Amino acid sequence: MKIRYKLTLQFTSIFALILLFFSLVVYYFTSIYRQDDFYKRIYNRAKSTAKYVLEANSTGPAQRRQNEINYYRELPYEAVRVYDNKGSLYFADGEGELGINEAILTTIRQQQVVQYEKGVRQVVGIYYQGPKGDYYILASSVDAYSLRKLQHLKIILIVGFLGSMVVVIIAGWVFSKEALKPITKVVSEVEKISANDLHLRLSDADGKDEISHLAQTFNKMLDRLELSFEMQSTFVSSASHELRTPLTAMIGELEVALMKPRESEEYERVLQSILEDARLLTELSNGLLQIAQASIDPSKIKFSYFRFDELVWTAYDQVLKRLPNAHLSIDFGNFPDDEDRLMVKGSEPLLLIAMVNVMENAVKFTPTGQTVLAVIDVRDSEVMLEVTDQGLGIHKEDLKHVFVPFFRAENVRNITGHGIGLPLADRILRLHKGSITVDSVINKGTKVAIKLPQAYHFIPVKS
Repeated sequence: MKIRYKLTLQFTSIFALILLFFSLVVYYFTSIYRQDDFYKRIYNRAKSTAKYVLEANSTGPAQRRQNEINYYRELPYEAVRVYDNKGSLYFADGEGELGINEAILTTIRQQQVVQYEKGVRQVVGIYYQGPKGDYYILASSVDAYSLRKLQHLKIILIVGFLGSMVVVIIAGWVFSKEALKPITKVVSEVEKISANDLHLRLSDADGKDEISHLAQTFNKMLDRLELSFEMQSTFVSSASHELRTPLTAMIGELEVALMKPRESEEYERVLQSILEDARLLTELSNGLLQIAQASIDPSKIKFSYFRFDELVWTAYDQVLKRLPNAHLSIDFGNFPDDEDRLMVKGSEPLLLIAMVNVMENAVKFTPTGQTVLAVIDVRDSEVMLEVTDQGLGIHKEDLKHVFVPFFRAENVRNITGHGIGLPLADRILRLHKGSITVDSVINKGTKVAIKLPQAYHFIPVKS
């Protein structure tokens, strides 16, 4: 069921219950008031009958005349019965069945006044104790006029209820349409957004209501999707380029070598060239495997406690083994009084890969003879390594792609690399609830900051 139908149904149901309850209350209390008021009138008729019938000889002419006047002011369909103390009929006036029996008379004698209904007829019985003895006086009447008014009230309430329901349904339909208009607008705008139009955004995202909050949330999601699609496109094009280059070189070498018979030295040179290209492909494959491993569930990775500075020095040694001519300097920005603040928790092999990649990148992009500076710093709740090179730098528009696998900035295409180091480091640090940031200025250099949370608060105390 559509929300508009649900809102209309809920709105109508709530109003219908309120109106029905109101109508029933009005009808019920009107009926109760009518009944009680008519019982009082019948009670007065019973009293008038007692004075007229039983006190006729004991009052003066004026009072007797007034009693006669009161008695002859009859009610509609009035019937009066007077019984003596033995239960014998003493006086009767009017037609109608009052349902009088021994039990009724006994109840009247016990309670003095009794009210009951006999069909549409209301009856009041009183126990009269006079100078000539005790009597049972029963007066009854039919409140025909008020009953007709009550019936008219019932019809008015029913017709009013049904008419109100028609109005409420129409009003609820219009109300739900207006209430859902912002959502309908959001749906209409969302339907226009496809994979080719991720730059589009929802309007009405500047308000303070829930719809504006929904639009803001959806726009943020579109921002992430647009960036993800852009990164994916960049990854595919860059990966294709990186993989195609060695394969093309290998195919070209083989085709040239097979065009005619050659000397063994030439075949050896060709095989050596193909071996180098194969090793390049192996490095690419290993890089992709490491990225996949760094993307797995962190609960499956074995974490341990170790010192951050020792890890940096281990990475330093690894870089010098791979690049013996590197100029790399390690320094402390501040050395903490409590050396436990240098402790981190994580996978030492994975974090070592991340640091080696960052340091190798800095060395590769730094001109020969220039020094790469790596500074270890301890902050309030984290440890940090800042690696600064003096290389070509990265353009601002390329910075947002540096963590995309295989992406390489245009100004460093001539430098050997695959564009895997920083994306791999980013994945590894995110697994460890850390972060990596890159700041760069063209022709001045690049600074890469690695941050990890301190673990000294969580180290178990040794007994």
